[in-house]
Amino acid sequence: MSDELPIEIEETGTKGRYIVRGADGAEAEMTFTRAGQHQLIIDHTEVPDAFRGQGVGLRLVTRAVEDARAAGKTIIPLCPFAAAQFRRHPEWSDVLRK
Repeated sequence: MSDELPIEIEETGTKGRYIVRGADGAEAEMTFTRAGQHQLIIDHTEVPDAFRGQGVGLRLVTRAVEDARAAGKTIIPLCPFAAAQFRRHPEWSDVLRK
């Protein structure tokens, strides 16, 4: 079910978020801050109970990785969930800020 829901991006100034919205109005989000032209800091990931166990958090981080890779940016995963995903996915090391 959640794999079919689109990931939206909202940006305001240096802040932004990736969002998955459910039919019931529930929102899963991953927030980020732009640090200069070539870096994103993933600040926070929140997945409500309506989405738990469906891989929505991983989808949000994966989308940020794909977008960063396409734009030639790196990511600093300050959010514990995002940091754990980077540890589980060594193939993302090209976008991980060392």
